[in-house]
Amino acid sequence: MLGRVTSAPRRTLTLPLLAVLFTAVGCAAQRPAVPVPTPRGDSVRHCRALHKELPKTLDGAGRGTAEPASDFTAVWGDPAVRLRCGVPKPEVLTPGSEHYNPNADAAEVNGVEWLFEKERDQDKNDIGYRFTTVLRKTYVEVTVPKEHAPEVNVLTDLADAVKKTIPAGV
Repeated sequence: MLGRVTSAPRRTLTLPLLAVLFTAVGCAAQRPAVPVPTPRGDSVRHCRALHKELPKTLDGAGRGTAEPASDFTAVWGDPAVRLRCGVPKPEVLTPGSEHYNPNADAAEVNGVEWLFEKERDQDKNDIGYRFTTVLRKTYVEVTVPKEHAPEVNVLTDLADAVKKTIPAGV
């Protein structure tokens, strides 16, 4: 009888502990993974200022928390629109790089110039766009899944924050 008395409390304690563990793992898995860039110099200050000014919604999608959390990243919606601040200059804009294209697609959206790059999966299926600011002191990259089409709409919601915090220039 002692075996039953001591084993019952263990089972009771183990089940709630497992429930907490599975809940914690489930919550972490729902946070979109976003590689954190490593800005340097003035870009660190620019990115932290941008992070504070970013909108709560982008094209109707609510802001979430990226994994890992950082002042250099942000996410909105599901599937997530991902923003990374302080990224390197895009290869298509870098003379001598394998992907250099002096005629790359770019456009102005509400006073901010953006490079447009179509994103494709391994099977060459369109999966959305990557937009990167140009003619700014710090590069900001925004990846928009095709489910948010037209993908360019999110840029209108970002324009004021970018103009306010990332100085023009190269």
